Amino acid sequence: MRFILSLAFCLLLSLTVFGQTKKQAENFSATDLNGQKYSLNDFRGKVVLLTFWSTSCPICQSEIPNLNRLSQKYDGKDVVFLALTMENETKVASFLKKKPFDFRITPNSFDVLLKYADRDRDGNLNVGYPAYYIINQKGEIEYKDNGWDKIQTIDSQISRLLNSK
Repeated sequence: MRFILSLAFCLLLSLTVFGQTKKQAENFSATDLNGQKYSLNDFRGKVVLLTFWSTSCPICQSEIPNLNRLSQKYDGKDVVFLALTMENETKVASFLKKKPFDFRITPNSFDVLLKYADRDRDGNLNVGYPAYYIINQKGEIEYKDNGWDKIQTIDSQISRLLNSK
């Protein structure tokens, strides 16, 4: 009897896992560093790599050249690269003169971070920088991670999504 109950539990658990749906990415509206307004919904039908970063984050700085190469690799494809930071335009523009970043840069994005960041059990923000979110063509969060050396995984996820059309 115990074996049958265990088997039934495993079957139910596996059905639950396979039946899970992806989480819809929260829409947001923003203005990029060039003064162009956009919303996440504008990019429906495309793969979106959304990254949260900071000019004072050493890992973020070390990843920028790799992210730029990734952006160049998918140039002309249905992929949008968005880099959001909580910092203001002046600080970001000054940083970009020394370290160019080929993404669509969006300063003053704390409100968007609030929509995407995990929270600890006390409700405090829990996000590591750089944070990455890949949003599929249907507007669902396909992948999320943070930290150093995620480019290869991000690249394979983007490639997989582009090839699944």
